[in-house]
Amino acid sequence: MTYDEAVRYLYASRPPFHIVGASAYKPGLDNTLRLMEHVGNPHRQLRAVHVAGTNGKGSTCHLTAAVLQAAGLRVGLFTSPHLVSLTERIRINGKPISEEEVAAFVAQHRSFLDEVQPSFFETMTAMAFDYFVREKVDIAVIETGLGGRLDSTNVLTPLLSVITNIGMDHTEFLGNTLTQIAREKAGIIKPGVPCVIGETHPQTMNVFLERARECGILGEGLETTGCRIWFADQCGFMRKRRLREAPVSDLQGNYQDHNLQTAYVALQVLRNYTPLDFLRTSYIQYGFSHVCALTGLRGRWETLREKPLVICDTGHNSHGLQYVARQLKELPHPDIRIIFGMVNDKDTEVVMRLLPYGERYHYIFTTPDTQRARSAGEMAALWRSVHCGEGTECIAIDSPQEALSYALQHSAQEDAVFIGGSNYLVGDIIRTLEN
Repeated sequence: MTYDEAVRYLYASRPPFHIVGASAYKPGLDNTLRLMEHVGNPHRQLRAVHVAGTNGKGSTCHLTAAVLQAAGLRVGLFTSPHLVSLTERIRINGKPISEEEVAAFVAQHRSFLDEVQPSFFETMTAMAFDYFVREKVDIAVIETGLGGRLDSTNVLTPLLSVITNIGMDHTEFLGNTLTQIAREKAGIIKPGVPCVIGETHPQTMNVFLERARECGILGEGLETTGCRIWFADQCGFMRKRRLREAPVSDLQGNYQDHNLQTAYVALQVLRNYTPLDFLRTSYIQYGFSHVCALTGLRGRWETLREKPLVICDTGHNSHGLQYVARQLKELPHPDIRIIFGMVNDKDTEVVMRLLPYGERYHYIFTTPDTQRARSAGEMAALWRSVHCGEGTECIAIDSPQEALSYALQHSAQEDAVFIGGSNYLVGDIIRTLEN
């Protein structure tokens, strides 16, 4: 079986969420546990950091992995979705799994996959865990898919659990309130396993405290000796230490401040409360400042080209795009062309009200390459209904490639072009510019 045949099989027999949406979602751990048993229960052999949250999971995972690599460890990294190639989801020390490994896994286990009919994500989880164990990684950094409690990755018992933040996304699966969503994410908190919470909210704080008490990892107060849960934006000595030593990172985007803080506290907890007591401040500083080179992270306020400046970002819901919108307003360029597209299960109208408008902003709505995409025309019509008469240029071009060509042709060297709203759109544009 070739790699292309393996990918076609995975997509055709169990289409992934990023292509078909809700029909790909299979909540529960039964399929994953069957898959794990079939491949030798690799989840029981992995030392891992397990990361959930609405936004920032990927950046936090890459930051953590970069520091562990800087410390000389062999580090597995499992994230989703991918931007260009499926192999990006599974990495060891920044190097994606080979196409030959993907093809071999599918060929070897195809009969069992046909029998169990796991989801695409369940299959990729089994592939990643199996690969990490066979390749003898020292530690793996694992990002959840949609939720936490019923997520395929939650078969792990990690060294550390991390929840970055809670926002309104995937409400059809996780609940339509912040409290309900927090309960699902809190499902990765486990007895005896320390946990770091990134950003907090009045509606979610008690959810995490309740779950921590159920798991016996919360003492009488947040700063007592028995405390095994840390709130990265509030907790006492960790915050003070972070403010003294916060390292510089090569990750761009103002929103990364939250992820840097969460990852930094997570690494302090790993150093102080797990066998990874050899982690030094110098490793953290080096990992944070070289994260893209070490782990291959892309698409986070990434500069793709100069003159005109071309930037992309994978923020794709209102919780994440509020920070992107603020940073777009701070760009000093005289004209900014924004190539924008979203999928149909996001809070599009809320996002439309967040995005900057005015005479220097020129919107080019386009259609990401996925069945879940909202059409360029629909997006443009919604923009006009929200910002009627506010002087912002708005056109619709279905093809992302043609949208990029139009933006570049109409931009002077001193202007800027931004691409965002969807991981799939960012992937389309990166692929176009690099081919």
